Amino acid sequence: MSVQIPYVREIEFEYGGCDEVSPLIRRVVANNPSAFTYKGTGTYIIGHGEVAVVDPGPLLNAHVEALLRALEGEIVSHILITHTHSDHSPAAKPLKALTGAETYAFGPHGAGQQGSDDVQVEEDGDMDFVPDVEVGDGDIIEGDGWTVECVYTPGHTSNHMCFALQEEKALFSGDHVMGWSTSVVSPPDGNMEQYMASLKLLLERDDEIYWPTHGPAIKDPKPFVRSFIAHREDREQQILKQLASGKTRIAEMVPVMYAAVDKRLYPAAARSVFAHMEYLVARGIVQSEGKPSLGGNYRLA
Repeated sequence: MSVQIPYVREIEFEYGGCDEVSPLIRRVVANNPSAFTYKGTGTYIIGHGEVAVVDPGPLLNAHVEALLRALEGEIVSHILITHTHSDHSPAAKPLKALTGAETYAFGPHGAGQQGSDDVQVEEDGDMDFVPDVEVGDGDIIEGDGWTVECVYTPGHTSNHMCFALQEEKALFSGDHVMGWSTSVVSPPDGNMEQYMASLKLLLERDDEIYWPTHGPAIKDPKPFVRSFIAHREDREQQILKQLASGKTRIAEMVPVMYAAVDKRLYPAAARSVFAHMEYLVARGIVQSEGKPSLGGNYRLA
């Protein structure tokens, strides 16, 4: 039986509006809904008067204009980027130009990859973004009435950084943990071993609420994170079962493992299975013919 994840999907908002979701946090949602962004990118504003903006979002004029309306009369002192996918970071450029605020992130796209000189990263990466200030795990960013701790959580991307608002024990979890869906882990920039380690890292923290970039808040985060870990472990077992039944290629496994999923999502599902396969090979549980690849042959070790 598959793991039951306690998804939370109800969210109330209006595109172009600005909602105060907590004493120190406001949210403006971009009108870019999709199978990967849910209702759209939620850009967060931290503080009042002198503020930080988390994940300015996609390069949409209407969204940038909505942000400027929400920020009218205030000073933007920091722009925080969880990671460099095209629905998160591109609007940092016009926002920086209009406000003069510096950008803060782990690094440019692919910055956390190991030995990636010959690797082409995925197409929806924001290859143009370079942060003004590179931040690492445990770094503290302070503003007027707010304090943010950087929490490095690679896996969805190699440069994924969560930001913890200490005053509210709130974690801006980006795409690392979302309430509406599991996160896509797509090699080469995505890495399942790192993703699992990053999930387990969150269990050691005392955050009381998560604010993902897509979808509503997660108000009881630890059981939610545990269910994500269990879900991935269950996926591993499904892969091992497929291998034991004689299937050797990922393309043969996906229609069985994701029978209840829209077939249009099979390519993304295949990349997720590939991420699991890389992790299984690294641990010696599965063997591959040559270097693990999306179209390669696999067998139980």
